[in-house]
Amino acid sequence: MIQIYINMIKIISPSLLAADFGNLQADCEMINRSEAEWFHIDVMDGVFVPNISFGFPVIEAVKKHCRKPLDVHLMIVEPEKYVERFVKAGAEILTVHLETLKNPFDTLRSIRELGVKVGITINPDVEVRNLYGLVSQVDMVLLMSVFAGYGGQKFIEETYPRIDELKDIIADENPDCLIQIDGGVNLENAPKLFDAGVNVLVAGSSVFKAPDPVSYIHQLLHQ
Repeated sequence: MIQIYINMIKIISPSLLAADFGNLQADCEMINRSEAEWFHIDVMDGVFVPNISFGFPVIEAVKKHCRKPLDVHLMIVEPEKYVERFVKAGAEILTVHLETLKNPFDTLRSIRELGVKVGITINPDVEVRNLYGLVSQVDMVLLMSVFAGYGGQKFIEETYPRIDELKDIIADENPDCLIQIDGGVNLENAPKLFDAGVNVLVAGSSVFKAPDPVSYIHQLLHQ
């Protein structure tokens, strides 16, 4: 019964990586008006992934214009050194890559102790079974449906069986855990992903390139 309820949770978290960096305030205000519930912020360090994006000053500036939680995805090495600073900058959901964690349980616990929601994520080439024992420690698992580092990539269809495998772990360890998907989300696959049991969809390019992003977000949720 719990799993049925959890699967009814449907959230859109637009990725600001695809927003207009020259006018982030306007795009933040658009998301505020929309049915999206979170703002997704990708933090890249040019080391773990071959790209660089938002830092603390940008997150602090964005936070001033956001009336919804900041869903911060750290694509950085040694994230344990910076989690407190990201929370102070405004993160309300903080997700870290398993691949970057030297002591996963310690890092996840440190995030929890900062009073925010905890997420863990893996790239498409990391086996889902590596999450055994960790799902019990988090509020959300993000399965990357593209390789972390760049927006605008094509959705990897092999994500669907990975969702099924993750759902089995969640059922065993933490039925309240949410499933998030990030990468290549659009109007074609959004309903399939929700039907597969995903709770949170990160959509970047498809939202911000749409003629009417507010309407597009509505369609992602309700088509």
